[in-house]
Amino acid sequence: MIEKAHRKDEIGYLPDESPSFGKLIIFAFQQVLVMFPATVTVALLTGFHVSTAIFASGLATLCFLFITKGKLPLYYGSSFSYIAAIVGITGASFGAVAPDALISRAQFGIICSGLVSIIAGLIVSRFGMKTIEKVLPPTVTGSIALVIGISLAGTAITQAAGFDAQTGLASANCWIAALITLLATVLFSVYLKGVWGQLPILLGILVGYIAGIFLGLVDFSIIMRDGVFSLPHFTLPTPSLTAVLAVMPIAIATIPESTAHVFQLDIYVNDLAKKKGKGAYKIADKLGLNLIGDGIGDIVASLFGGPGGTNYGENISTMAITKNFSVKMLGMAAILSMALSFIGPLSNLINTVPGAVINGACIFLFGVIGAQGVAIMINKKVDLFDARNLAVIAVTLVVGLGGHYGFPNGMIPIFGAHIPSIATAAIVGILLNLLLSVGRKNKRAETE
Repeated sequence: MIEKAHRKDEIGYLPDESPSFGKLIIFAFQQVLVMFPATVTVALLTGFHVSTAIFASGLATLCFLFITKGKLPLYYGSSFSYIAAIVGITGASFGAVAPDALISRAQFGIICSGLVSIIAGLIVSRFGMKTIEKVLPPTVTGSIALVIGISLAGTAITQAAGFDAQTGLASANCWIAALITLLATVLFSVYLKGVWGQLPILLGILVGYIAGIFLGLVDFSIIMRDGVFSLPHFTLPTPSLTAVLAVMPIAIATIPESTAHVFQLDIYVNDLAKKKGKGAYKIADKLGLNLIGDGIGDIVASLFGGPGGTNYGENISTMAITKNFSVKMLGMAAILSMALSFIGPLSNLINTVPGAVINGACIFLFGVIGAQGVAIMINKKVDLFDARNLAVIAVTLVVGLGGHYGFPNGMIPIFGAHIPSIATAAIVGILLNLLLSVGRKNKRAETE
């Protein structure tokens, strides 16, 4: 009887569950806040239009949820993996919008990368998870999740500090706001219960925002800067072989990343399902469907002028912390994002949240992404005393993290080419795992 009562009182929402409408709006807005900084940053770095990137993120998410039939609670946002390749086409500098003609060429390359994800998804669906796990075992996907989380750590900590690379100085007020946000977010996530316990990120950012106002970090003058209503700037793709060769291969980087996200999601959703006395949700078995949805997301986003993307680890971390995996909640977040792209004051109001406050919360969120990589390996019972496993994990971590922090923009120079560190780490991890798997079954058979 005690076990049944515990299951009934378990707080959280599974993918096919939904909170009441009022709660749905609040939970969805929390997801928007988490998505907003990275998606806006990608647009600023690549020369794409910010409002268009936000609109494309919401629309791509709705399409993803539709294609996956509401079985995968994931939010689609602009990916950092595409930045270097897109900038190579647009020639953008931070905050400067690129000419439409250059954006259009980059769009075509992103659409082609979406086709790569779709093809990969069809292959995964055809051959099944056992075959895929031979290529992408938990030693690789777990390590990639760790690389993603820790590679984002530098961004979170420097922006939380208001660090100026030219002067080498940090801002005391930024540090105060960031630390207040971080502490509030952590305390809320640990000690709040019930509905409030599902809003630690939103509440932590709100506390940090109030602190930011008193510290003089909030600029309210930008709220009405663009008028009340503004239409996102849409552009159409233009065929470009150069863009295809530059951008299309980046899909290789997002496939292991997306795979790691699905495995993370599978662990946390089924943990909640078990506590609520529900049957298992076969999230990991839908990896192929996820990749197809990701590819569709790239195509849809780029048709309107959005950067290439993938499902967001930040949003997964928020779902894991709040135990809210409702697909309807993510759909509402997508709708809110699209609405924000049309309503200037609302979009600009979110932009008034200081970077120190957002990144104070991200210190926690990005750490959770890395911790989820550890959770994947624990859940899959990876033997860390096995020399083969250690080799794959060790090399993947050092290539990914060393490449990210050791080279400009995290682009590793190899034989005249420059490959994103996460993509390089994934490829190296996959190839090393396959190499060390040669003859492994025979050895097991002999010992048995």
